[in-house]
Amino acid sequence: MKRINDYLKMETSTIIFSIVMITLGCAIYAVGINSFVLPNKFASGGVSGIAIILYYMRQINVGATNFILNAILLLIGWKFIEKRTLVFTIYALAMMSWFMEIIQTPSFTSENVLISSIAGGVVMGIGMGIIVRGNGTTAGTDIIALMLKKFFGLGFSLGVFLINLLIIIASSFVIGLENAIVTLIMKFIASYMIDVFTEGFDRRKSLMIISEKQDEVAHAIIEQVGRGLTVLKAYGYYSHREKDVLYVIVSRHQVVQIQRLISQIDAKAFVTISDVQQVIGQGFTFYNADNRNKRFYSDNANY
Repeated sequence: MKRINDYLKMETSTIIFSIVMITLGCAIYAVGINSFVLPNKFASGGVSGIAIILYYMRQINVGATNFILNAILLLIGWKFIEKRTLVFTIYALAMMSWFMEIIQTPSFTSENVLISSIAGGVVMGIGMGIIVRGNGTTAGTDIIALMLKKFFGLGFSLGVFLINLLIIIASSFVIGLENAIVTLIMKFIASYMIDVFTEGFDRRKSLMIISEKQDEVAHAIIEQVGRGLTVLKAYGYYSHREKDVLYVIVSRHQVVQIQRLISQIDAKAFVTISDVQQVIGQGFTFYNADNRNKRFYSDNANY
């Protein structure tokens, strides 16, 4: 076991946690495919999308096709993925393909295809989000995107988007344009659910405040909102004066309260408000091992 720990650079408890999470996520994802995608003749992005198209055309086994195609991509692009993620990805692919075969759940169909697509997107997104939380991925088209970035300079996110778009466009010739459009809606919902599971439900807001009455503003935020602030040193190019910028991170429902306070104290204050995906630290959330999945590609890959 120690040899496995050293190879993966993970504690035994973390390895067990990852295996449990990936197994659960794969089972839920397989339910999404078998209960929502196939009965409603939807498509999907990625390699599973190709497997589903082949199933509609030739009744070729989805689970087996998904595993074989992903295995080929892993053999071609394994050097782009870090060791730990490679191991968990192989496990995830095996489990997902197996669950697609053994899990027989009732088909969920509705006269309103949007309802089916929303439900399918939620279920598949939850499954994939749990897989990612367990330090796993399903690789697939991500490997192609990394190769496009390395050899052609195409951005990774753009590469993934274009590949998935091409697969869904190709599927429209098999499932029809309407179902292809509904598939896009399902993919957006699934992507949102993945973000929820990896980044959390409670997104934060950051405010940068420039005010001539900065002490009063800062005191009001601390006393009435209960948030600490950071003072950043800045220089106004127009006024040629040094300025202090107040920086604070708050929950979404606290933004309106702070806006009201600033307006009451200094109506001329300059305020910018930005979205914050995740906050790690005292008063918010602390770092944990799950955050490692934010970077699952090899650090030494020159792409």
